[in-house]
Parts: sequence; structure tokens; C-alpha cells
Amino acid sequence: MLRFGRSAKIAAIAFLIAGVAAIGLFQLSRAKCFQLVGEVTCRVQTDERLVALTFDDGPTDRGVDAVMQALARHDAKATFFLIGNAIERNPEAVRQLVSAGHEIGNHSYSHVPNVGRPQAFYREEVERTNAALRSLGVTPRYFRPPYGIRLIGLSRAVSEAGLHTVMYDVAEPDGSKDSAEDYAANILREIRPGSIVLIHAMNSHNRNARDALPLILEGLAKRGYRAVTVTRLLEAGGKAVTPDAGPSSSR
Repeated sequence: MLRFGRSAKIAAIAFLIAGVAAIGLFQLSRAKCFQLVGEVTCRVQTDERLVALTFDDGPTDRGVDAVMQALARHDAKATFFLIGNAIERNPEAVRQLVSAGHEIGNHSYSHVPNVGRPQAFYREEVERTNAALRSLGVTPRYFRPPYGIRLIGLSRAVSEAGLHTVMYDVAEPDGSKDSAEDYAANILREIRPGSIVLIHAMNSHNRNARDALPLILEGLAKRGYRAVTVTRLLEAGGKAVTPDAGPSSSR
């Protein structure tokens, strides 16, 4: 009985340690401003009243049309983190974004959670999207992980591809619950110089984000802010990221 008791205690301790480790890894995988491999940026230190609006997913015609029109009215530039398989389905949307002076980043190929998978999977997710962009004359500098989740494997693949991970310090509210006015107000409340803002505007359920974007841009202008690409924002903070090879997207 004594031996069984010790075994049970050891098993319980091991289970507890494993549980704590799992929770720790989960929290680490979602950390916005820290990762174990490669560089990550979630905000830029600058006194200039500049912010980077970043749009995840797509491209879709609905999202690209709405966002480009709103940005153009305010002479604003943005960075779009696009999904590889969507790029292949809609290359013309990418061309439109680049022609308008916006910047394109890599948001993986299939947009699935990138944890607990073989290293070859991570490399393929990064490289297939890079290849899709390069076929359109764009060499990406930046990567954003799907759902903001990554651990060592994905971060290593991103670093090996010569990309810089870009997260954010201002996250959009739950667009399904907030009105466009509340959506914009929640973002504007968190803005400060050097902020990187996450917005999802590409899909049918992102209507609040599309409707809120003109309000966000108007609010930024009233506060004396200018919306720029991630590259321009990094330059304002004294840091430029150079693509590894080939032509780059506009700034």
C-alpha cells in the first residue's frame, strides 16, 4: 500500500507538472510580443503620430474593394496579411492592392493553427505563400501567424524564410457584437504612436469592420494620426526590415 501511495503521488505530481507546462505553452503560443525564435514586433517606439492598420485574411473582392476605397479617401496606406491559397484564387486582388501602394505580408498558406505539426508543414505553409506572392512580383518582408498562434517550429520556419513576425498591440473587438460605431471607438481608444492595429475585413461576417473603417480613419485624422505601412512605421522607429531577395511590395 505504501508503494502504491508513493506511485500515486508521483503520478499526480507528474500530471500536475504536465498540466502546468501545457498551460504555459498555450500562453506562450499566443504571446503577442514575445517568441523564442526570430524577431517579433507588436508596436514600434516612435514619437511620430503614425499607426499601421493591418488586415488579415483573404484577399476577397468584397474586402479589398471596401478597404481600398476607405483608405484611398484618407490617403492612407496599410499592410495586408494574405492567405496563400486565397492569393492563388484571386491574384488580381493582390495586384490591385500593390498598385494602390499597399504592403503585402504572409499569413500562411492554409490558415490552420500552426502548432503540434511537423517542421516540414511549417516550412510549406510559409514557402508556398511566399511563392504565390513572388509569382505576382511581390517579395514579402513580414509574417503573421494564423490566430496569432506560434511556437518554436513555426517561428523557426518564418525566420529561415527571412521574414519578420508582426503582431499587434491594438486588437479589434468582437465584430459580431459591436456596432460599427462601437467597433471604431474601441480601436481609437487604444491607439497611441507606433500602434499596430489588427482588423479582419475580408469575409462576409466582417461587415462591422468594413463599416467601421471609415470611422476609424476619420478618428485617426482628427487626432493627428497618419495610417502607414508596417515598413514605414518600423522606419519611424529606426528599424528597417529588408526582404531577402526579389522585388518588394510598395510602401
